[in-house]
Amino acid sequence: MPRSAPLLPTPLVPTALLLAGALALTACDGGVHGTPGGSGLRDPYFPKMGNGGYDVTHYALDLAYDPDANRLSGTATLTARATQDLTAFDLDLDGLDVEKVTVGGRAARWNRAGQELTVRPHDDLEEDRVFRVTVAYSGTPKTITDPDGSKEGWLETEDGAVALGEPTGSMAWFPGNHHPSDKASYDLTITVPKGLQAVSNGELTASRTSGGRTTTTWHTAEPMAGYLATLAIGDYDVHSSTTADGLPVYTAVDPAEAAASRKVLAQIPAVMKWAQDTFGPYPFSSTGAIVDRAGDAEYALETQNRPFFPGAPDTETLVHELAHQWYGDSVTPKTWRDMWLNEGFATYAEWLWDEDHGGDSAQKTFDALYDHGEDDYDDLWDFPPGKPSSAAHLSDSPVYQRGAMVLHKIRQRLGDTAFRALLRDWPTTHRHGNADTEDFTSYVEDLAPDEDFGPVWEQWLYGDGKPAQP
Repeated sequence: MPRSAPLLPTPLVPTALLLAGALALTACDGGVHGTPGGSGLRDPYFPKMGNGGYDVTHYALDLAYDPDANRLSGTATLTARATQDLTAFDLDLDGLDVEKVTVGGRAARWNRAGQELTVRPHDDLEEDRVFRVTVAYSGTPKTITDPDGSKEGWLETEDGAVALGEPTGSMAWFPGNHHPSDKASYDLTITVPKGLQAVSNGELTASRTSGGRTTTTWHTAEPMAGYLATLAIGDYDVHSSTTADGLPVYTAVDPAEAAASRKVLAQIPAVMKWAQDTFGPYPFSSTGAIVDRAGDAEYALETQNRPFFPGAPDTETLVHELAHQWYGDSVTPKTWRDMWLNEGFATYAEWLWDEDHGGDSAQKTFDALYDHGEDDYDDLWDFPPGKPSSAAHLSDSPVYQRGAMVLHKIRQRLGDTAFRALLRDWPTTHRHGNADTEDFTSYVEDLAPDEDFGPVWEQWLYGDGKPAQP
């Protein structure tokens, strides 16, 4: 049942709010004929995710979590720019109880309907106006079941919780514009019982313990899609170091997984060196990993800066998730239809790692997959990577394995030298941005204008069934 808040009293004189030493929000005093922002961006697979009418530039999250009660309370402050004249706008928030909403420091009306939190500012917002919306909320955060049956959102663990967001889970623990096309910087402050650690994205900038509670603050300067935000709370062995070129490495490992993880996590500097040689300059300011207990989640995830692993990863999985920092995290898809650009590149990174470290060549891996891949992936030819059959199949093997096969067919046509340049130049060109499949195919065609890539797109990227080999 939709919930709504009463109209709250507002002061007679509007308040000017200085935005981090930049633009000030001045309430409109008439003359604006705006419309509500859209509820949902009509994504091909998740049409209600994200919202129209504004662009978020920064999230400031101030949270507290009680593991015994599984209760989360917080205040989320979003800095955003109106992309049209606005009378109202929506935020994605699934569950939790909203207590108060303000826009520009003034009380705003709001109502709930499913995952939509609709906010009506005291005064309309002009196009290009920078504004702040603050939401105070609390309650028991939800675990969301994906269309494919996997669990995300807020996952309770034996000693705390972990928040995972792909594709829709972030709306279970903070309100926002939760579509990959709207990226922002983040500051997250989290308070937990003393004795537990809380690990998030970016850099740890402060930590203090008082009155039986520990508060830590994390800063993510580079733009991040909401689905890549994470928060892991529990008992962790934390280790900080640097790579040979000075990149900070921060790992947090559940003590039960410490012994099994030690050898593979020690490879992070070597994997990062190889990845930078292969994919170009690293797009973020730190790296690392979060390793929780096996069973705390059903999958690894490329959470920005430090991927999450349920149990000790093997080398191939580590390579896969670190490659995502270029392909998926820095260059983020415009819609979920473009997910093969994330998973195809990360899967092909595994093939390249083997090729560059004395294992099978990528050609041999491709041939084996083509000849008898159905033995390991019975759905391999069920649909093409460029158009998954439904949201329930976004993480199926065609997106990963056939996505990598598309890249190998491009490599065959470009040649090794040009393809290796593509691996570096594509993420550099779209660094910290968004791109879709059309952007990528056009980019490839521009690299070799005399080459016909039509058969690659028609048969391997978009074609149904098993393509015929020439």
